[in-house]
Order: sequence, then structure tokens, then C-alpha cells
Amino acid sequence: MRHAGIEVPVICGAMYPCSNPELVAAVSEASGIGIVQPVSLTYVHGHEYRAGLRLIKSLTSKPVGFNALIESSSRFYHNRMERWVHDSIEEGIRFFITSLGNPRWVADAVHAAGGFVYHDVTERKWALKGRDAGVDGLIAVNSRAGGHAGDRDPRALYDEIADLGLPVVAAGGIATPDDFASMLGIGYAGVQMGTRVECNASEAYKRAIVDADEEDIMLTERLTGVPLAVIGTPFVRRLGTRVGPFSRWMFRGRRTKKWIRAFYAVRTARSLKRSLRSEDVSRDYWQAGKSVAGIGAIVPAREVVRAFADRMV
Repeated sequence: MRHAGIEVPVICGAMYPCSNPELVAAVSEASGIGIVQPVSLTYVHGHEYRAGLRLIKSLTSKPVGFNALIESSSRFYHNRMERWVHDSIEEGIRFFITSLGNPRWVADAVHAAGGFVYHDVTERKWALKGRDAGVDGLIAVNSRAGGHAGDRDPRALYDEIADLGLPVVAAGGIATPDDFASMLGIGYAGVQMGTRVECNASEAYKRAIVDADEEDIMLTERLTGVPLAVIGTPFVRRLGTRVGPFSRWMFRGRRTKKWIRAFYAVRTARSLKRSLRSEDVSRDYWQAGKSVAGIGAIVPAREVVRAFADRMV
């Protein structure tokens, strides 16, 4: 991926709360690219933002990227994201991934510094909006992804957006070198992975990923108000996967949806931060995608990237 400046077209997708500095650096050092998730870096892992970036840069001299969630439910959050983007540019980051909003302001700022922006999309409508906002590439989030997944399978989503003249990266369902080679064979320029790449999560979380199969992945609205892919633990199944009627009504309103999104954002941040290192399977949500089917052991991120490199043609 020329835009990212990497040898192996593997992006370690930004994960809340799992994107610790060591993971980001390890993927980049292995010649993929790790992506900084700023809320994880600061709120979960406790680093002042620029100090956290410098820690990552002390662990690798290779490029790292930044993830900007640009939804606008909170003016405070938007202002903080603007500051993080500009701090990242000043610290030398030149590859950005945007999601959940209009990426125009990020593209303008990053392009002025000579960088590149890729935008998360789940269907053609959002791909067109990203293209029109000036992004340089697309992250095609398919139905096999962890977190906020799409509803198209990898080939259908590629066919839907491949004609837009932008590089397309597959996100979702990639665990093995064969998965990687399959995505490149479809025509994707690279892959983005989250579930497959080791982080400093609890042993219970890691065991759950190794033990889970594809049918164990469920979509729940109870965390963010919109479907989120998680492991279907007894806790998740007991609690249910649908928001209540009041929340559903709030999400339909033009003004009220911003309030309810802000409420869910705060609650989700606390819940997922706790679950990152918790060993309590009775009360935690663990995000993961359907790539769990191909994960039989926890191995260092560098080994995953190098195994994928061996399948490049």
C-alpha cells in the first residue's frame, strides 16, 4: 500500500479499548501499519496524547496511522478530535483512517501536510460520500467484521464500490494467510484486521476469542445503540441484544439522537475499558468478528504479519 508507506498491505485496525502502544508499534515494525486509537491511548492506557505517540515512535521507526471517529454528537468530542488530528500531523503521522461522519475537514488538513486519508464504508452510499469529500482510499467494512460491522459479504461489497477509482481495503473475516490471499485475489489492495492481532487484553478475553467459532458472534445494540459484533457470552445472551423502546424513539429524532448517542458513548467507554482486563465472564462484553473461526492460538502480531507477507504475490 503505497499511501501508507508499508511493505505488507496489512492494517491493524484501531480498536477501542485494545489498541495499546506496543501493539500499534509491533504491527508497524513488522512492515504492516498500526493505527492509533486516541481514546484508547489516552483514556484506557493513560498516556498524554503526544507522549503516547512518542512512546510508539520509540518502539518503531516505521509509519503508524491514526483513526479519526468524526461523528458529531458532541462539540467537546469534535474539538478534541480536531486537536488530536492536528497534533498527529505535527508529530509526523501521514496516514489517517476516518469513520462515522464527513471526512472533508480531515482530508483537507492531512492533504495540506502531504498525507493520505482512507474512509470506513459499509455500502456504496458512504463510499460515494467519502470520495466526494476527497479521501484517497476506502476501508470496506464487511459483514464478518468485529465492532460496527457492515451487512455485505466481502466480494459483494468490493463489487459495489470497486469502480469508484479508489484503492479498497478489506475489513472483516481475515484471520489466516489463506484469508489474506483470498482478499487480494478478489482485488482488494490490502486488509484491515483487529480480532486476529494480539493486544494486552485479559486472558479471559483471549481465551474467549480462541474458543469462539463463527456462530458465536452476535450483534448487540446494548452497547452503542447500533449493532456491534461481540462474542455471544452467557452475559450477552441473558441481557439481550436490542435497545428498549425509549432509546429507539430517541435515535429516531433529529435532535434527540445526538443526546442518546452521547449517553451511549460514555457508557460504552466505561464498560469496554473495564472488560479489557477483566476476568469476569459473567458481566463483560468482548468485541470480536467472525475471523475467530480461523484463530486457534494467540501469537505475537509480528508473526501474523510475517505469515501474511509470505503469501504475497
